[in-house]
Amino acid sequence: MQTKDKLLIRALQGETLTRPPFWLMRQAGRYLPEYRATREHAGSFLDLCYNPDLATEVTLQPIRRFGMDAAILFADILLIPDGLGQALDYREGEGPILEPIRNVAELSALSLDNLHTKVAPVYETVGRLAEELPDNVALIGFAGAPWTVATYMVEGRGSRDHAIVKQWAYGDPDGFGQLIDLLVTATGEYLGKQVEAGAEAVQLFDTWAGALSETAFQRWCIEPVQQIITQLRRNYPDLPIIGFPRGVGAGYKTFAKTAGVNGVSLDWTVPLDWTVAELQGDVTVQGNLDPRLLVIGGAAMEAEIQRILETLGKGPFIFNLGHGIVPETPPEHVGRLAEILRG
Repeated sequence: MQTKDKLLIRALQGETLTRPPFWLMRQAGRYLPEYRATREHAGSFLDLCYNPDLATEVTLQPIRRFGMDAAILFADILLIPDGLGQALDYREGEGPILEPIRNVAELSALSLDNLHTKVAPVYETVGRLAEELPDNVALIGFAGAPWTVATYMVEGRGSRDHAIVKQWAYGDPDGFGQLIDLLVTATGEYLGKQVEAGAEAVQLFDTWAGALSETAFQRWCIEPVQQIITQLRRNYPDLPIIGFPRGVGAGYKTFAKTAGVNGVSLDWTVPLDWTVAELQGDVTVQGNLDPRLLVIGGAAMEAEIQRILETLGKGPFIFNLGHGIVPETPPEHVGRLAEILRG
């Protein structure tokens, strides 16, 4: 099947489909026993990301089980800082730990020179997936958006209040802008290489976009995404691009109208009627089942699935979650969701 005929791509080109395509964020993950076995075999999380055999395997696992309409490359948003030369480690129970970069002087430790050599296994994984995925399944590449990646680079780990990165961004915007500019260039190149290797669409994850004020959201989220999209469209003018500025509320409208994306992924707090009225005329919408309902399953999950389908399915739409699958999700609940969505 040609790329243009796959359900996900048709939806991202603005088509309203009788059966909306579906995939799930973190569909390859710890809720699957086969993933846990592969992860144990890999050793560390980074070893899994950088091993094309194993990264291909875990990307394919949910497709084999549930038959989603798209596979998303198994990787991590912090591979770019790793490729730029920032020390990165994943500790059990703590998540990512980075050597923080908190001022312009410390930016000199970062360089684009070895980025593509370091992340070359990711491109190999994309190439293998392009060969091995079922003919009707679209392949999504991805990266973290610059603001979200920068939060980890500056804080040195995940943060609840983002106090340190905001101190730099608000207090020295010109200096912080140098980090964002570096990430714009790196991310545009990284996604371009994924497309070159076989990705048919890409998604930019801006998980911490909702931490910013209105003006900061414009400067540190929307504008960098615009720049990345301009960079990508020079070589791939028809590439479908999804943005996910999680938690921005009414800011989704500004993002949908100005960022240049084909699709916007929505968190579960976004009202469906508002989405139809304010977003779906401009972009394809993707989402937005609360991942906790997938844990609970049963009547509560099924009622919300139907409500989302009935409301958003009348326009360009991709069914997904409002964020990633959580580890305690029973696989049989994902199976039931897939059964409902496939009709």
